[in-house]
Amino acid sequence: MISSGKIYDSNGKAIGDKAVSFDDALDSKVLSEVKKGNNLKLTVDMDLQYGVEKIIEEELIQKKTFENTDLLDRAFVVMMDPNTGEILTMAGKQYVRDEETGKMQIHDFALGNITTSYTMGTVITGATILTGYETGAIQPGQVILDTPLKIKGTVSKKSWKDMGFINDLNALKQSSDVYMYNTAIRIGEGEYRENQPLKVNPEAFDTMRRYMGQFGLGVATGVDLSDEMKGFKGKGTEPGKLLDLSIGQYDTYTPMQLLQYASTIANGGKRLQPHILKEIREPAKDASSLGAIIKEVSPTILNKVDMEPKMVERVQKGFQKVMQEEGGTGYSMFGNAGYNPAGKTGAASAFYDGPLHKNNDEPLATMNLSLVSYAPANNPEVAVAVVVPWAYQGESGHSMNLDIGRKVMDKYFELKGNSKAPLSEGEEKNADVKE
Repeated sequence: MISSGKIYDSNGKAIGDKAVSFDDALDSKVLSEVKKGNNLKLTVDMDLQYGVEKIIEEELIQKKTFENTDLLDRAFVVMMDPNTGEILTMAGKQYVRDEETGKMQIHDFALGNITTSYTMGTVITGATILTGYETGAIQPGQVILDTPLKIKGTVSKKSWKDMGFINDLNALKQSSDVYMYNTAIRIGEGEYRENQPLKVNPEAFDTMRRYMGQFGLGVATGVDLSDEMKGFKGKGTEPGKLLDLSIGQYDTYTPMQLLQYASTIANGGKRLQPHILKEIREPAKDASSLGAIIKEVSPTILNKVDMEPKMVERVQKGFQKVMQEEGGTGYSMFGNAGYNPAGKTGAASAFYDGPLHKNNDEPLATMNLSLVSYAPANNPEVAVAVVVPWAYQGESGHSMNLDIGRKVMDKYFELKGNSKAPLSEGEEKNADVKE
């Protein structure tokens, strides 16, 4: 065999630049024997992956035409089987400026699902409610008045609307911040009095984080990919920060952590290790066959939540209300879905810390949007997390989290050839949503 260019002998010494024979350049010693490598079979459904990537790109392009979206530059979707931990798709897209042309282009950013973290908002309040149950701070069915909290020396803390007297399920359904604030105060052994200072036990931060970690929030998910981050924990222990923690506006989480949290609720309390590797096989003898299985990845339960199953089941009902009852924050988008969805929406008042931010810049207020969902609610087979950081600036804007969430769930069931998932025998779609 003849090659041109610089040639090296077996000791790494250059022997010339002109065209020479490899037989002349190398001695007869065998450096290494070439062997076929093992074949890896992944859990990713490529049709679903391509479909989800297209949905994200289209949504980014469309939403960038809206007002106050100058900071919007990325979105993430990750889906898995909540019964096995198999990752069905892991997609992320990001606007990146081309150094040569100066134009913005959409690049792949799938690894952002495990390497970036954000404040996620009330999407995580299923864990807050369950922490309240387990610590005895609230009881199932507990009724609390949703009205602004006026704590001395601080800005009034309120929900997006005054909801009056509501219970735990309707607090999830309508996304009541005030219900979560009161739950956190009780976890912290505090007592709220209007226009008076608020005191809580600082150990409440550890208590809440310990229970949230049982669902995958703020801890390593164990996904079989490198460079996974755990997110960031707020350092302060002021009472107001505990309230922020209860609605997902203090600690940061990754999209993969959000997915593991959703899956843990979906399957009744088992935190499964997400994995992208399905099988390792020996090299195939020919193109028409598969090699023998060397290793098959089985579901790995990292922990079971330290809570009674009926408590998790109650939050599952709350998640169904979000999607299937009028007035739920996900009802407008998912109310007519035929696959019996459950889930939780999220929006977090945040500050921009992306690539355009400079150390001497004033923090820019922005909104992060998120969503977790699973279906069918009575027998979940797929769970999804959607994260749209820095979605818009201002008090109101688009609903890209819901738009993406509905489209990717529709795509999953479309590819299954079953746009309407069957309910259990004799079951009406909303029967088990009722209190």
